[in-house]
Amino acid sequence: MKFRPCIDLHKGKVKQIVGETLSQNDDQQVVENFVSEHDSAYYADMFKRDQLTGGHVIMLGGGNEEAALAALRAYPGGLQIGGGIRAENAAQYLEAGASHVIVTSYIFRDGELDMDNLQRIVSEVGKERLVIDLSCKKRDDKWFVVTNQWTTFSTFEVKASHLEELAQYCDEYLVHAVDVEGKRSGILTDLVEQLAQWVTIPTTYAGGARSFDDLELFRKLAAGKLDITIGSALDIFGGSMSYEDVVAFCKPRA
Repeated sequence: MKFRPCIDLHKGKVKQIVGETLSQNDDQQVVENFVSEHDSAYYADMFKRDQLTGGHVIMLGGGNEEAALAALRAYPGGLQIGGGIRAENAAQYLEAGASHVIVTSYIFRDGELDMDNLQRIVSEVGKERLVIDLSCKKRDDKWFVVTNQWTTFSTFEVKASHLEELAQYCDEYLVHAVDVEGKRSGILTDLVEQLAQWVTIPTTYAGGARSFDDLELFRKLAAGKLDITIGSALDIFGGSMSYEDVVAFCKPRA
């Protein structure tokens, strides 16, 4: 189990927000858990110092490109980037230092998996540099990908057969548990258990982790099949969990 760090950007600043309060309407009030006094490069430098790889920078809406590029330049090869990525702009972020680009809404359009766009971006960047974000919510006891800043349900069910098929087109999955993202309410144990059974490629789970008890539980449920992202709960983002202790906890055990 690796700890995958994150840098969430909103209006050019590093923030931790409640994901479900995001909207395509800029006038809607976003619930902010934390707004940092430090810039994105500060966190990228920290993650580079601690040799944390495979973390991600997420641009939540517009106005974040400059901050995102600053993070990538501070830690070349160490961070993935997502948020508004499409075939036409992916290359610029890879050239700026991103190890991978992350896509969601670009390949899930009008509630459906858009194979044309998926193949287009794979042709542009290569399968080995693509991460598919499967941000999901539960409906009728099944998990479905949600898009458009987590406001729209797609018809794409997150299940073993679909994950196996989609793995042909990407290097990793990033799975946001939208119902608990940013809420520090605990991990979604049923989703973690199911993902651990289903995935065949590197997969990072994000959402709800708030304590070392959660990390212990995650380690048990994931059985070495999943990595984890922690955001709002960390002291570097205004929470109570020691970032340094989390880094130490998630280091490979002898």
